[in-house]
Parts: sequence; C-alpha cells; structure tokens
Amino acid sequence: MTGAIGLRIVPYAALGSLIGAGYFAALAWNVRLYVGRADGLQALLIHLLRLAVAVAAFTLCARQGAAPMIASFTGFLAIRTITIIRYGLAPQRIP
Repeated sequence: MTGAIGLRIVPYAALGSLIGAGYFAALAWNVRLYVGRADGLQALLIHLLRLAVAVAAFTLCARQGAAPMIASFTGFLAIRTITIIRYGLAPQRIP
C-alpha cells in the first residue's frame, strides 16, 4: 500500500519541480526587467502572471488531496533551494 501511495505522489513532486523551475525563471526575467528599467507594465504583467500560474497550479494540486499538495510544494521548495545555492544567494554564516 505504501508503494502505491509513493507512485501516486512522485508525479506531483515532479509537477512541483516544474512549477518551481518556471516560477524562478520568470522571477529572474522579472528582476532583469525591473533592474534594466524596462517598461514597468511588462514587468508588472509578468509578475502577476507568475503568481497566478503558481496559485492555480497549487490550487489544482490541493484539490487532489493533502499528499499531492505537500508533494508538489516539496518539489517547488527543492527547486527553490537549488536556485538559491546555484546563484549564491544563501546568506553566509558567521562563526
């Protein structure tokens, strides 16, 4: 029974990872637009679209149950951690 639950959860974790990858790619694009002083309307629309897609995807996962929601959010957070480490955005610890 536990194996069946695991097989049901894995696609949601992968979906969360895809959501995270898209979200953080759009965030990087959004930051470049804000820093580059591009058209403010375009930056705002990308910002709102990024949030709307993430909310919609997590809402659909939540409608499937708690386990799919947790799995998808875990995938999202895994990509967040990888992104922070990859771009060196993690705060430095002071010994």
